[in-house]
Amino acid sequence: MKKTIAMIAAAAAVITFGAARAAPLPETNPDDAGFSKQGLARLDSFFAREIAAKRVPGAVVAIARDGKLVHYKAYGMLDPDKGTPMPVDAIFALASMTKPMAAVAGLTLMEKGQLPLQAKLSDYYPGFADMKVGVQQADGSLKFEPQASPIFIHDLYRHTSGLMYGGRPDSSSALARQYPDGVAPAIEGDTPAFIERITKLPLAHQPSTEFEYGFSIDVLGAVVEKVSEQKLGDYLAANVWQPLGMKDATFHPTDAQRPRLARPFANDPLTGKPQAIKLLDTPTKFDCGGACSFATIGDYVRFGQMLLNGGELDGQRILSPKTVHHMTTNHLGPEIKNNVANIEPHRAGFGFGLAVAVRTSEGLSSVPGNPGEFTWNGAYGTQFFCDPKERLVVVVGTAAPGELRKYYREQVQDIVYGAMTK
Repeated sequence: MKKTIAMIAAAAAVITFGAARAAPLPETNPDDAGFSKQGLARLDSFFAREIAAKRVPGAVVAIARDGKLVHYKAYGMLDPDKGTPMPVDAIFALASMTKPMAAVAGLTLMEKGQLPLQAKLSDYYPGFADMKVGVQQADGSLKFEPQASPIFIHDLYRHTSGLMYGGRPDSSSALARQYPDGVAPAIEGDTPAFIERITKLPLAHQPSTEFEYGFSIDVLGAVVEKVSEQKLGDYLAANVWQPLGMKDATFHPTDAQRPRLARPFANDPLTGKPQAIKLLDTPTKFDCGGACSFATIGDYVRFGQMLLNGGELDGQRILSPKTVHHMTTNHLGPEIKNNVANIEPHRAGFGFGLAVAVRTSEGLSSVPGNPGEFTWNGAYGTQFFCDPKERLVVVVGTAAPGELRKYYREQVQDIVYGAMTK
């Protein structure tokens, strides 16, 4: 077993440094950036162990401090069925890590005076004005009440619209049975079909009263399309992805990109049940801002670094530092029920900003970090977090769509902070 782990670790090193590659950020010696080489080597041995135990096919990890990469490596397999080694430029289905990018698109429109937070959602899509709030009765039936206040654009960013997801094991409401799962609408129809479908459903809560994770950012993406008169992916390409040099970011992988898509095991290693990342082989009919994009870890570390830098990278300004500060500040006031830790078990002590969770206090969370950290993850096994106090950006890609993904999120964050020497 030890020999196998050593061989996997050696293979990871060969994959990383054997291929000529353009690093997404300048590289630096870990010691110069306040990291211990031995501490970072624990990531190698951790993933070697997990890969040898067939718990995850592979991973790509990028860690940057002060704008420079201290760790950028690929581990294991891109495609476990074919035995393809994981390249550092593997393309991952980002799932909910699409949301912060869609939010940045919305905020660029806010800065242009085209999409204020206090605009009513029904100004863009009138059907939302007529949505009723479903209140579950003791006998299990639903009573329908009118909205006490309208859904605002602000509610979309912070998941306080009353919209939810169906098909989630951690959903807090029986209303979820009426909602589709996160990617179903994008596979089944276009943007107008999605809006028509979602506006016929009951809201899970009165707007602006409760953080309920769901389709809010997909709807925000549809609003961006209406305001910009472009598809969300086209708007993001012109205003975020291309300026930042995010070469592989897309909603629709090309034939040339498809061989680099990271694929999961056919069966969940924890339960043995079949699992899949449907979007790898099923095209979407609209660019869903909540779940449907793809990118490399190198692309996303550039996106994270832009946010950490206050909206700018390599001379390309995407947002004002004041807008980024507003985005990455907690927007769940005391009057709003905070369910962030219900869907992300490591998020005790976190509030929620504009499409990112924001750490509001010391302690409470199961992972180290500092108040001001902002973060979000993807259901297929990706994660990112930025810690402004430590000037740190970490992005991880795995194709692990089961519950195991939450284990990797916790372990990676523990190892990264454990490797810091100052």
